[in-house]
Amino acid sequence: MSAPRRLCPECRREIAVVAGRFARHDPAGARSGAELVSCPGSRRQAPVAPALQPSLDGSRVPDFPGQLPLF
Repeated sequence: MSAPRRLCPECRREIAVVAGRFARHDPAGARSGAELVSCPGSRRQAPVAPALQPSLDGSRVPDFPGQLPLF
């Protein structure tokens, strides 16, 4: 299972979000020399995203409260 991805606020690249933080990554663009530099957005707290999936089995739960039909 792959980690969800979101845009980094610094480099605007799509980066994996692991445990609520952006994964460590290089800044966008070519490297200068042999040194490794992390993007300033690395390991930054990721904003909470709205739920992308309403349910596990694909059925939609009605927006109004109340008893759901059994069958």
